[in-house]
Amino acid sequence: MKKVGSMTPLTARRRLLLSGVALALITAGPARAKPEQAELRIKKPQRKAPAAKGKKIVMIDPGHGGIDPGAIGEKGSEEKHVVLEIANHIRALLSSHPHIEARLTRESDHFIPLGERVEIAHRHDADLFMSIHADGFTSPQANGASVFALSNRGASSSMARYLSKRENAADDIGGVKVAQKDHYLQQVLFDLVQTDTIKNSLTLGKHVINQIRPVHHLHSQQTEQAAFAVLKSPTVPSVLVETSFITNPSEERLLGTTAFRQKIASAIVEGIVSYFNAFDAHNRRPGG
Repeated sequence: MKKVGSMTPLTARRRLLLSGVALALITAGPARAKPEQAELRIKKPQRKAPAAKGKKIVMIDPGHGGIDPGAIGEKGSEEKHVVLEIANHIRALLSSHPHIEARLTRESDHFIPLGERVEIAHRHDADLFMSIHADGFTSPQANGASVFALSNRGASSSMARYLSKRENAADDIGGVKVAQKDHYLQQVLFDLVQTDTIKNSLTLGKHVINQIRPVHHLHSQQTEQAAFAVLKSPTVPSVLVETSFITNPSEERLLGTTAFRQKIASAIVEGIVSYFNAFDAHNRRPGG
């Protein structure tokens, strides 16, 4: 996390580590779509616009997109469309904040590989990464919102394990050939800083859950953990928010309303603001 006006130890480490990422990616080459999948039109983002002076960058990632619809509800609602609308509400709500700017990994219905979503956050020098979902489960009774952070030690619950496996299959749907070596988690250089990043991610998750709790039922009362590929940044605190289960008939109807999309977006925004306020307060303390 960077602190305006000075370079925090984490910022210095981030720059050093990201230089290692760049070297690794140059050596191995980026993950690419198979030639026969060229019609997927995987879009590369425009070169980043500079942040307004003093603003923190929050990268909002609407899950799925394009050939990958995500979970589909009983009435045919597609996760990819629902979460894009929620992401747009989050960006709109933060547009008037004097110290926070929200950007989206995708602004239209197109496919982005999971690793590319992480790289977009790095290219924008994001302070936070938040992936927005409205996922599904084998049972239509599954309901409520959840927040997930990365785990390197296995999933914290069977649901977390199921959802991470399901989300990580997105690249298979898109026909993306993923490099066999994970250039983030399998490099010892990243271990120390990523441990700190996961700690901050869990804190972020707690702030978001505390804001969702008064406005919507929670599937899990604490931040869950699993090996979500989209959360594998070694330096950017990252969480995945399941706003509801689109495979639950009542929640599918709820997700289809503008009122609920705005309400859940507002709770997420309050969680982001609360996290930054707590982080800044901690850094202002002597010795903090």
